[in-house]
Amino acid sequence: MCQNCKKPYYITTAIAYTSGKPHIGNTYEIVLADSIARYKREQGYDVRFQTGTDEHGQKIELKAAEAGVTPKEFVDQVAGEIKTIWDLMNTSYDKFIRTTDADHEEQVQKIFKKLYDQGDIYKGYYEGMYCTPCESFFTESQLVDGKCPDCGRPVQPAKEEAYFFRMSKYAQRLIDYINEHPEFIQPVSRKNEMMNNFLLPGLQDLCVSRTSFTWGIPVSFDPKHVTYVWLDALTNYITGLGYNCGGENGELFDKYWPADLHLIGKDIIRFHTIYWPIFLMALDLPLPKQVFGHPWLLQGDGKMSKSKGNVLYADTLVDFFGVDAVRYFVLHEMPFDNDGVITWELMVERMNSDLANILGNLVNRTISMTNKYFGGVVEKTGVTEDVDADLKAVVLEAVKKADEKMDRLRVADAITEIFGIFRRSNKYIDETTPWALAKDEEKKARLSEVLYNLTEAITIGASLLASFMPETSEKILSQLNTQKRSLESMNEFGLYPSGNKVTEKPEILFARMDIKEVLEKVEAMKSAEEARKGAESEGKAEEAAQVIDVEAKPEITYDDFAKLQFQVGEIISCEAVPKSKKLLCSQVRIGSQVRQILSGIKAWYTPEEMVGKKVMVVTNLKPAKLAGMLSEGMILCAEDAEGNVVLMQPEKDVPAGAEIG
Repeated sequence: MCQNCKKPYYITTAIAYTSGKPHIGNTYEIVLADSIARYKREQGYDVRFQTGTDEHGQKIELKAAEAGVTPKEFVDQVAGEIKTIWDLMNTSYDKFIRTTDADHEEQVQKIFKKLYDQGDIYKGYYEGMYCTPCESFFTESQLVDGKCPDCGRPVQPAKEEAYFFRMSKYAQRLIDYINEHPEFIQPVSRKNEMMNNFLLPGLQDLCVSRTSFTWGIPVSFDPKHVTYVWLDALTNYITGLGYNCGGENGELFDKYWPADLHLIGKDIIRFHTIYWPIFLMALDLPLPKQVFGHPWLLQGDGKMSKSKGNVLYADTLVDFFGVDAVRYFVLHEMPFDNDGVITWELMVERMNSDLANILGNLVNRTISMTNKYFGGVVEKTGVTEDVDADLKAVVLEAVKKADEKMDRLRVADAITEIFGIFRRSNKYIDETTPWALAKDEEKKARLSEVLYNLTEAITIGASLLASFMPETSEKILSQLNTQKRSLESMNEFGLYPSGNKVTEKPEILFARMDIKEVLEKVEAMKSAEEARKGAESEGKAEEAAQVIDVEAKPEITYDDFAKLQFQVGEIISCEAVPKSKKLLCSQVRIGSQVRQILSGIKAWYTPEEMVGKKVMVVTNLKPAKLAGMLSEGMILCAEDAEGNVVLMQPEKDVPAGAEIG
């Protein structure tokens, strides 16, 4: 009987900040959370898995301005990119929340008002050193070498009116809670850091609003203030479940809250184990059961950074190795509480040794021998030897240990246990030498039992692997012509159906790679990217170089400008003026009228090119004769430094006669 059937289990990741494309270190978190969510489902839990994007703040406002788009347009693009990568990595989230979602914004405003009304939030002034990338204020004593203690970047002095949350009101209550619930903060090293560095020395009140930028959720009763990032971002964990501040909560909230696990990076552990629990206490809501601050995945030369030029992206790695190989690497190479390292060389080594050799070769050999010696039929004969018992013991012990490791969130260790099944199976082949058994007809029954044991061991290993490498697990089980085994049934060895038939042609799961070829491709890729950036920079420089300063004319008043009438005109016919080397004569429809306008642009446009164009026209200019022909207006043009002329045309199609102003 399933012990956990229908038990709710709510797991979340930190929501990704939409300042740019997430690198593989960011992507690690969603893959880690996905593996835990999938495993909990295998254990019978009713899992709710939420992720999403954090989309407000000064940094995004500045980046949007640099890109020449609105903040909403900017975050829409980045959030779409993040979701695409999460989907590429085959993650099984149930909800992708965005902090620009209308229902989230509404609840944040209600929460802010409730906390203000009950005296937990008050208005004051903030003066300190501000880090824009981290969107955090610091006192001088908190700085490290005069820089931000979190990211190491420069800080700037800032002072502004702000609302503050009374952190000290709840500090002792939180200290008591952490002491009474040792499992709340994991690993233990993170707990010690929070207690000793922040809680025990005394909490300062927290700034929860800003007025120096506008891209945020307005404070409903004081709209010049926007809600500061952490009160906005952290509440996604409850708003995404249908929490209704001051009203009736949704069914999902009643079912899944409190969260079983907040999975976050170690760099934001303070916000999730101090600020967030205190907000929840103020809202009279239960605290999450556990917050796990996972370590970082580092490049070979340190923390990934665009400024260092050492950033790796999931989609790039997938192009080289495939989705499941990347999932395997980031999950297997990350220790429980120490940073992991990723390099191209290490990826290729794992691809060749673990995936191609230990796993892929095992599956291929087993299926190939089954086809060669028994026409693909796997049959249990009962002809056993002592070595069989050891294989079975290793497999069943690995199932038990992997389960224990997953209950403690030791995902890398669980995968190591699973690959222990595959390693022992390869050793079993060497011990039983099926090719030698095949030469003796009297040992055919023994050979059949050996191949059955291998098939059963692989079936159990592949079933366990489903939470970590879902596509690979499915491929293996399909080739063995069997279904994924339940966790409960894996405690018994020998359930593979005797007489079943494997596939005739085994698929190569992972191909070996040549490190030299891979590094050459990487260098070519880097060179192409540098060339692209160089061309982009040259283009911008060229664009900047083309800026023209013209001699200023005397200032005019708005009344002077208002005397001019600009309208859109459509050129319906055009011909060269016979007596002129410069002039073209155009018939221009403006509303219901047609005007004849002469323009000195023959050197840049042919009459045929002019027909059909929509142009900007000064329509109340006094008519004048040019080369003996009447001109009833002026078509506007721009001129570059070399004297080249281009027509001024509307960006989008508008009717002829539309007024410009």
